Amino acid sequence: MTFSNQIEPVAHSGITPYLKQFLEWSAAMNYSSDTRRKREYSICKFIRWCDPRGLDRPHDITSAVLERYRKYLYYYRKPDGEPLSFSTQHSHLAPLKAFFKWLAKENHILFNPASEFELPKVPKHLPKYILTYEEIESILQHTQVYGDIGIRDRAMIETFYSTGIRRKELAAIKLHDIDLVRGTLVVFEGKGQRDRVIPVGDRACAWIRKYLNEVRPSLMVGDDPGFLFLTDYGEPFVKNRITDLIKKYLDAVGIDKPGACHLFRHAMATHMLENGADIRYIQMMLGHANLNTTEIYTRVSIKKLKAVHAATHPAT
Repeated sequence: MTFSNQIEPVAHSGITPYLKQFLEWSAAMNYSSDTRRKREYSICKFIRWCDPRGLDRPHDITSAVLERYRKYLYYYRKPDGEPLSFSTQHSHLAPLKAFFKWLAKENHILFNPASEFELPKVPKHLPKYILTYEEIESILQHTQVYGDIGIRDRAMIETFYSTGIRRKELAAIKLHDIDLVRGTLVVFEGKGQRDRVIPVGDRACAWIRKYLNEVRPSLMVGDDPGFLFLTDYGEPFVKNRITDLIKKYLDAVGIDKPGACHLFRHAMATHMLENGADIRYIQMMLGHANLNTTEIYTRVSIKKLKAVHAATHPAT
């Protein structure tokens, strides 16, 4: 088991060997690589905090120690003077609960000091920026500037907007995952390693077909990697390169809204709700395990509420 390059472990700490075993167990239990990486980073960070305080064995960690660490994260200030968001604090603390639960279950410690440890509540923020249909059309039209590469880019953006898939999910699409005849896409191991089958609109299918017939063959270098979308160098996309591509188009048409790829996910959900889609179908499209996560879009989708307000309020 090797550690990621995100943060160096404290080799001399007596907690580090247990972390290695915990990561091996997480892999054996089929936790995703993202989950394991986050656990590794957060627990390494905790071990680094423990080291100068003489806390170098799992038995040294009590509920009071965990509470001190929670307060440390709460009062911590980044180089720009800003505090850590509650979402970030939560992401640092949640792996510790899982780690100490595992330690207790494997009898490495007598009791779980994190059993009563409460995580900070993560606020649910409304999406701050939603692309309008007109903005999306302007982005799509601008792909014409780049010729054949623009055809690929349009196919990618059409797929984002039609399906609402995540950046990582788009990068992972294989040729056999999409059925252009039936207009469906199988998303394997989305967030939480959940698979789902979602529809792809006719317009998106048409652009994907055009890309496959006219552009993709010229992008391939050597053996076909099997991924649907290829970079200019014939390689599968990585997440950051997709973000850079989308940001290029946003800047080109003068849209100053942060979020890049996720903007199309928000737009898909909001526009479908405004046009009468049932929230449960949106949940299936987005791959949300909990309907509460999807319901945030009902507070964003104000178009119909404004229409009812205008039609019924006496002062409008």
